[in-house]
Amino acid sequence: MIDLHLIGIGTGNPDHLTAEAARAMNAADLILLPRKGSAKSDLIDLRRAICAAVLKQPVRIVEFDLPVRAAGGDYLGGVQDWHDAIAQAWADQIALHLPDGGRLALLIWGDPSLYDSSLRIAERLEGMGLALRVLVIPGITSLQALTAAHAIPLNRLGAPVTITTGRMLRTHGWPAGADTVAVMLDEGCAFALLDPVGIHIWWGAYLGMEHAVLVEGPLGDVRQKIAHLRAQEREKHGWIMDIYLMQRDANAAF
Repeated sequence: MIDLHLIGIGTGNPDHLTAEAARAMNAADLILLPRKGSAKSDLIDLRRAICAAVLKQPVRIVEFDLPVRAAGGDYLGGVQDWHDAIAQAWADQIALHLPDGGRLALLIWGDPSLYDSSLRIAERLEGMGLALRVLVIPGITSLQALTAAHAIPLNRLGAPVTITTGRMLRTHGWPAGADTVAVMLDEGCAFALLDPVGIHIWWGAYLGMEHAVLVEGPLGDVRQKIAHLRAQEREKHGWIMDIYLMQRDANAAF
């Protein structure tokens, strides 16, 4: 039997880990850290730093190469194939390092429930015949880190929030009927395609880290600034994780 702990680690700041997450990491028989390309691009250095900060006793840590998703073609089909490959990579590491079972920990950016596929990949392991018990330890999401950094509420009083991706915003535009829109996983400034009139944006990158950057203001006034800053920071660090929240003027007609 494998006890698979999917541990939310927030935005990479060890201070964002819950006490429950720290206990689970210290109780693990194995922690798997994925690599994909350079250390900068896959953030493995941050995972190493979290382990160094949190672990108070010897725990076996193994790094493995994460399969790369094929570019182009059918998006959802490509993601499904990618998840199959990741599940097989997990299974290979389990067979090699935990052949008799034990407690396995995987460190998940943000929270395993929000725009992360670790739970879906874990289902594939069960379909491969592994005796598996999945335990989820929640973490701070980038959405929580964004609203905290800007000191703003997520929603207007009594109003809903739509959470979407940059790909969906780029393809379909502003979600129909939405008042407040949070955008994650944006590969490059999908907000620039919107009519900016009456829209306010709160943007942030590297949230929770020493080099966090924030911009807020009317979209028409700050969109070029965000695009320039995003490109500059990505060039400097070799990677970027950003997220933004947008609201339409409640008194404007659309």
